[in-house]
Amino acid sequence: MQAISDGTRWMLRLDQGQDLFPALSTFARDHSIRAAVVVSGVGMLKDAVIGYWNGSEYVQKTLPEPHEVVGLHGSLAEAEGPSVHLHVALAAPDHTLVGGHLMRGTVWILNEIFVDTFPGRTWARPMDETLGLRKLDLEPNRMATG
Repeated sequence: MQAISDGTRWMLRLDQGQDLFPALSTFARDHSIRAAVVVSGVGMLKDAVIGYWNGSEYVQKTLPEPHEVVGLHGSLAEAEGPSVHLHVALAAPDHTLVGGHLMRGTVWILNEIFVDTFPGRTWARPMDETLGLRKLDLEPNRMATG
């Protein structure tokens, strides 16, 4: 992976064969990033798994063949280590588009990803038992008011 920053903004290049989620987690850990937005991403993924939340669970679809990443965005937070939440739009060789919650994927050829960080902040992703999902908390250390 190559990573370059101009302060709060980072441009990343991930290379073929890298597992996207561990690569982004390592990037966040190595640069002490605890609050960030994945603004955009392009490239290709193979062995992608996307999910659709049906209200109680993710219905998953596996895409073993390479697909073009035509849109990638999400957030980086802290949940006992880096927590990566991504959504993706993927184009198949026949130009059909599929997308949803990205659950895993392996970089095919390369990925170019733009990340904007919030230095000095920590976002959390605690479990919301009423939803059955981890929900982004932008102020995890705020004091409860009575």
